[in-house]
Amino acid sequence: MRATKATTRGRVALRQERNREALVQAGYRVISEKGIDAATMQEIAEIADVGAGTVYSYFKSKDELAVSVMERVMHNLALRIEEVTNTFSDPAQVYAFGVRTVIEHTTSDVRWRQLLSRPEVIADAMYRCMGPFAIRDLENATKAGRFKVADGKLTWKMATYAIVGAALAIATEELTSSMIQEIVVRLLCMTGIGEAEAIDLASRPRPALSPEKSIL
Repeated sequence: MRATKATTRGRVALRQERNREALVQAGYRVISEKGIDAATMQEIAEIADVGAGTVYSYFKSKDELAVSVMERVMHNLALRIEEVTNTFSDPAQVYAFGVRTVIEHTTSDVRWRQLLSRPEVIADAMYRCMGPFAIRDLENATKAGRFKVADGKLTWKMATYAIVGAALAIATEELTSSMIQEIVVRLLCMTGIGEAEAIDLASRPRPALSPEKSIL
């Protein structure tokens, strides 16, 4: 009897995991095509082959589902950045490239822009999803003597809020997109380097990323 109950619970858990993943993948597809505002839970549920009412067993709202989708978007972007930066010899340039690329996506990609109204949510997601890459890059550059970062986690935490705050200011036209270069320089100065060196890093050529791949 106990074995049967355990097996049943295992099957239920597996089904729930599959349903949730199907919803995230469907949300990724719809939100990437239409943006968060135009996407509907009904359409996402249909693509995921899940009952419309069942969606709310996994996500309380479309915004909550959108955050899960953005976590996937962020992780995929981090992998695409890594493909490029793996070719760099300067560890400081690795971090600089990543910061610049994240800011550009935050300010230009409609999926990111539509969540800027919840800055603490998107900053937290950025810290968690991209942190393993960014913190590693900060620590590598510090070990190489290029940066002077005592706490990589703290530096990246501050950077995520600064990036989201700057992106929100650009989205609301308090700042112009022409300020991105200066924003990158200021973020690089948070690593303990001087302004001249930060300007040099921010001005280096940046190879193009590979196209974003669908997760479906």
